[in-house]
Amino acid sequence: MSEGCRVRVGLKHRAPALLLTAAAILAAPVAGAADWPMWGGAPDRNMVAKASGIPNDINSGKFLPKSETVDPKTTKNIRWIGKLGSQAYGSPVVAGGRVYVGTNNEAPRDPGQTGDRGVLMCFDEKTGAFLWQLLIPKVGAGKVSDWEYVGLCSSVAIEGDRGYVVSNRGEIVCFDVKGLGDGNAGPFMDEAKFSSADGKPVTLTDKHADIIWVSDVRTEMGIFPHNVSSCSPLIVGDKLFVATSNGVDWSHLNIPAPFAPALIAVDKNTGKLAAEETAGVSQRVLHASWSSPAFATIKGKPTIVWGGGDGFVYGFEPEPYKHAEGFQALRELFRYDADPPEYRSKNGAPIKYATHDGPSEIIATVVVQQDRAYVVIGQDPEHGDGVGMLSCIDASGRGDISGKAVWVNKDIGRSISTPSVVGDLLYQAEYKGDIHCLDARTGKQIWVHSTNSRIWSSTLVADGKVYCGNEDGELVILKAGREKQLIGKVDFYTPIYCSPVVANDVLYVTTHTHIFAVGR
Repeated sequence: MSEGCRVRVGLKHRAPALLLTAAAILAAPVAGAADWPMWGGAPDRNMVAKASGIPNDINSGKFLPKSETVDPKTTKNIRWIGKLGSQAYGSPVVAGGRVYVGTNNEAPRDPGQTGDRGVLMCFDEKTGAFLWQLLIPKVGAGKVSDWEYVGLCSSVAIEGDRGYVVSNRGEIVCFDVKGLGDGNAGPFMDEAKFSSADGKPVTLTDKHADIIWVSDVRTEMGIFPHNVSSCSPLIVGDKLFVATSNGVDWSHLNIPAPFAPALIAVDKNTGKLAAEETAGVSQRVLHASWSSPAFATIKGKPTIVWGGGDGFVYGFEPEPYKHAEGFQALRELFRYDADPPEYRSKNGAPIKYATHDGPSEIIATVVVQQDRAYVVIGQDPEHGDGVGMLSCIDASGRGDISGKAVWVNKDIGRSISTPSVVGDLLYQAEYKGDIHCLDARTGKQIWVHSTNSRIWSSTLVADGKVYCGNEDGELVILKAGREKQLIGKVDFYTPIYCSPVVANDVLYVTTHTHIFAVGR
């Protein structure tokens, strides 16, 4: 690929305190105690899970001759394996006995529907049996807004019997978690037309998705996604918060939609637009706004924390207010420039984007713990290595819209990986291939481990271990703690761009072509 990314990234009417408190309580989706129902596992997006008994002795197995099927007799501690397409970037979600993962259509489950699509696959959590899929045709704009064969980059968010996902076309889709196996729940009844790539309706079976509603925010808001639509929805009360992936055009010099919102909220029951940010992110966007929003109650204040495509971290009130121009907007609480001044300009002149010493956007997700937010800057991996920075921010909001850094660490280069924070330790992967352990209170490095391969995956801390995948297809397992100890490396033979997750004491590793459920 030559130009873009393969990733996916007024009037004051304050809501009553009771309403804001209710929003905070409702932020965590209803799911099993040890499920992983959204990207990051919980609204704070911290890549940490409670788990025990995950085996260290793992063998991913060998492929049968001239096939993409793994011989189960050659595996060890692998419960089941699900075949995906040829590329997978949407990290899995596990909730309510089902596993959801985004991919493309290069291994069609419906032989009547071939060709390039975005695909959401749903598997049975216990057995790995394929349950159903959501087929999403391409925009037709090629790599400019919906890169060929990249597939579905969003992780879903599950709440009860409903799921939410951002499609490769930039739509927000609400679906029934059971698919069409229990009938068409409605009110949306055009699944056959929605999934059609050639104008001919898809022949629906119980192996297809049951769509509840579709919100075409890309068209409605005049949004111009750059390369892909890559955000995972956040549920807070009765709203979904979603980044729009609005960005530059093919030239990387022009912003086709500078006044389109980079972050929006929609009603989770209807998909109707509820609010939009007015911070001007799209006017400053460097590449695209791909990062997923987080939520936390910070010193009693419910707060949406989000990393923009302009390199700033923002805090917003989740309850909208009526803007002076008459529309519903998100009130800004604070912003913090995650790029130090020397990355943005030199001798009074702006430093060109996509150069080694230049500024970066935020692709990783901001993690919130108590009143602190942790964020790393980075770029589309095709732009290569470059200067980066990891920041710890005071996210409590001071009323002056000026975010304050508690500490920064400039020894960490560009990264698209979300951090993991456990107690006073922070684990952060770097694109060039290093995994860092830092003191979360001071930002001082405790140890670093080189994987000798590019890293797109985020770290996951579970069962006393740190897990991270790399481009060579290795799952690196380190002991969590102040002393570095490599427990092992498991070869999955195919690049791992998705992040590992844990649910119900099972580890899920997603390669470009398969998803593996790891457990005894």
